[in-house]
Amino acid sequence: MSVTVLLIDDHPVVRTGLRAVLDADERINVVGEAATGEEGITLTEHLRPDVVLCDLRLGDGIDGIQVTALLRSLDPAPAVLILTTFDRTAEILGAIEAGAAGYLLKDMAPEAIIDAVQRTARGETVLAPELATRVVQGMRNPLPRLTARELEVLRLLATGATNREISRALFVTEATVKSHLAHIFTKLGVDTRARAIHVAQETGVL
Repeated sequence: MSVTVLLIDDHPVVRTGLRAVLDADERINVVGEAATGEEGITLTEHLRPDVVLCDLRLGDGIDGIQVTALLRSLDPAPAVLILTTFDRTAEILGAIEAGAAGYLLKDMAPEAIIDAVQRTARGETVLAPELATRVVQGMRNPLPRLTARELEVLRLLATGATNREISRALFVTEATVKSHLAHIFTKLGVDTRARAIHVAQETGVL
């Protein structure tokens, strides 16, 4: 019996390539394609694929982590395999925590992708070898959890905005901005604005 697969990727060329790779294996049947997370969820509800192969970044809509969580809440829930070019630890852990059965990078060989789909359909967890160690380390040393407002402050900080500009953008006082920055610095273990941005980008927090 063949494994049914739904593709979710916002790039048509990528979807075409993936379909060609998977269609070459008689054990796999690609039943649908979606360009957005929202479309992918709707198609999954109708087509009920065994495996959903999903990109992490999906344009302006919901991202692959959000899609994974929503797909895993369905009944029956498909196995979700993330296939992306992004390999930040925070994104990998986020996808696994959302319920993804695997996380692969797009530069993998076609045979490896086919094997991952088959293994995912059997209920196995599949991680690109170079990511497995980082996932274990990330679980042992969790990344700092910033609040939604702290993330807003950090994103503005990364644009070079001053405290006054951040306060105006968020409609809060400069004292409040300074308080948020103090919390951000503590959580990230840094003592300068530049270091906060660097650490946040390196770890995938930002």
